[in-house]
Amino acid sequence: MEKALLGGGCFWCIEAVYHRVRGVESAISGYAGGKRKNPSYEQVCTGATGHAEVVEVTFDPDIITYGEILEIFWAIHDPTTLNAQGADRGTQYRSVIYYYNEQQRQAALESIRKAQNDWNDPIVTELSPLSEFYPAEPYHQNYYDEHPTQGYCYAVIAPKIEKFMKKFAEKATR
Repeated sequence: MEKALLGGGCFWCIEAVYHRVRGVESAISGYAGGKRKNPSYEQVCTGATGHAEVVEVTFDPDIITYGEILEIFWAIHDPTTLNAQGADRGTQYRSVIYYYNEQQRQAALESIRKAQNDWNDPIVTELSPLSEFYPAEPYHQNYYDEHPTQGYCYAVIAPKIEKFMKKFAEKATR
């Protein structure tokens, strides 16, 4: 198994999509890139800790490659908006790829170059080495699957899942 660590706005959105990707063993919402150890959601929400909301994706590279994980990432969020996704604003919602090793860094750089062709504005996704990943509180895990009719889930997350299912049907599990 390998891991990818990605931030693209609210972690509920990213997690919900990767839970539906064939070859993904787990997708865990959490925080990375900040200064405080073991931050809470309330602390991260202030923007003062420097953390981003991220998802740790554990996947089987024999079924889905890191490059394919990134291809999905570019399709499910807007990497051209600095510190924002839709109505979610602040550095905690930044677009970011944390890499675990040099191979991932190189693959991410190549992926950014390819993805730029799909966007009119420049991609502003941060690319940084992983410092530490902190899983979010239990009530954030599997949020969409636990609350599919909640307003944010219905209005924001469901369309991202639908877009993924249409564009990547061959990679979807359900």
